[in-house]
Amino acid sequence: MAATASSPRASRWTRLPVLAQLRQSVGLQRGMLVTGLVLTAIFVLTAILAPALAPYGFSQLRGHDGAFGAQQPPSAEHWLGTTQGGYDVLSRLIWGSRTALLVIIVAVVASILVGVTLGLISGYFGGWLDRTLVVIADAIYAFPSLLLAIVLAIVISGGQSSMWGGILAAALSITVIFIPQYLRVTRAEVIRIKSEAFVESARVIGAGHARIMVRHVLRNSTRTLPLILTLNASEAILTLAGLGFLGFGIEPTAAAEWGYDLNKAVSDVTSGIWWTSVFPGTAIVLVVLGLTLVGESLNDLADPRLRKRAAGAEPVEDLGVDVGPDEDPATAATPETTKEAAL
Repeated sequence: MAATASSPRASRWTRLPVLAQLRQSVGLQRGMLVTGLVLTAIFVLTAILAPALAPYGFSQLRGHDGAFGAQQPPSAEHWLGTTQGGYDVLSRLIWGSRTALLVIIVAVVASILVGVTLGLISGYFGGWLDRTLVVIADAIYAFPSLLLAIVLAIVISGGQSSMWGGILAAALSITVIFIPQYLRVTRAEVIRIKSEAFVESARVIGAGHARIMVRHVLRNSTRTLPLILTLNASEAILTLAGLGFLGFGIEPTAAAEWGYDLNKAVSDVTSGIWWTSVFPGTAIVLVVLGLTLVGESLNDLADPRLRKRAAGAEPVEDLGVDVGPDEDPATAATPETTKEAAL
């Protein structure tokens, strides 16, 4: 009874998006996915628990014993040393994860809302509106993404260096870059789905355009968005770091940002002061690596050909053949072999 009652609950948990792909993965594919999930989880937890984990504030220059001092090497008081401006490197590193996470959330959510909506309208109605939106998306693609982000950051921020002003400026500038990707992916799926039989049936029974678009087309055209989301999140980190490194990021008194810290650490490298640049750079690499591994692994698992190639016995399971615990899957009966034996 207990096993029977708990099995539906367990099956519901295993059907969750990430857990379902984790069960399907094997070998190197599973290792990549687990590594990416661990790195991403560490990044998210660090950002959420930043006030509890950081020993000092992101703009704090003094402690109980006085000023920290500039370019101090790692010690018991400052585990990762101090920066050129006298900030604690570890605290800036931890608080910088929160800034990066906020930028990712704002940029990705805004990109999905605008890009998916435009892609749905463009693919469903077609005509001159579709051609206009596609031309605009192609025009945005023609610009270098970082250059476009710099121009938009200057226009949006208006010279303001507040925390939310800088975050919104960076996030919205990244959003403009990501919108064409969601638009084109959603548009392609909508064009394919709107000619399906169930959509035609909905039109025949008198369903309106809004109901068909939201209830039938949209629900079946957004399955690949989680894959793009993870990859775009890593691109958002790199774009934010690039803006900060070039001097268009967030001021240190407003919020911590890894790209800005790298910019200020350039002159330290030639002087043998390595800790001000190594730790922020390592943080960027690890976060981007984790998000990229998750996105690439989910992309591979979404392709049945790559998934079956990775899992040797999975095609047998797909055919609905029960293989015993002591039975070799290679010699198990399949529908083809069963038919031949019957003949």
